[in-house]
Amino acid sequence: MTEPVFAVSGDVSIAKMTEHDLLEVVEIEESSGLSRWGWAAYYAELQGRHRNLMFVARINDPEQRRGISSLAGYIVARMGADELHINNVAVRDEYRRRGIGEDLLGKIIEQGRLLRTPVAFLELRAGNSAALALYQKCGFNVSARRKNYYSDPVEDALVMTVKLIESLDPIR
Repeated sequence: MTEPVFAVSGDVSIAKMTEHDLLEVVEIEESSGLSRWGWAAYYAELQGRHRNLMFVARINDPEQRRGISSLAGYIVARMGADELHINNVAVRDEYRRRGIGEDLLGKIIEQGRLLRTPVAFLELRAGNSAALALYQKCGFNVSARRKNYYSDPVEDALVMTVKLIESLDPIR
């Protein structure tokens, strides 16, 4: 059975990540400066020990790829107790500023809503202004700051959240 492909536009499609994507995912991770997970961690996530959502964005048109891999980016998130934690989102340098990061975030937010998850959150380096602008565009707001959260180099993290649905069990 083939995994469903979610067309975002004629140029880009989003599909569930598979084991076959992992070498390119790690390549994108390394070139993006994300905190290193590596092949084994992504593989473990794919094995489903946790409730996770893992998607890749592909460039459909070979002319637009110009000899570059069709895998343009990816996103990894994990479902927790009434929350969706977005762990990693990255887009290859060659494909940035084309809306692919926004498409990936939109897919994760859509899935979170379908799963009736009240809130999504993520952390980012405080100095990553491009990511901050993207997340704000997608409806996220800064909710906290974690001092010295990142290492190599040491930097604060901003915690951002977005409400997905009204809480199913409001606190009274």
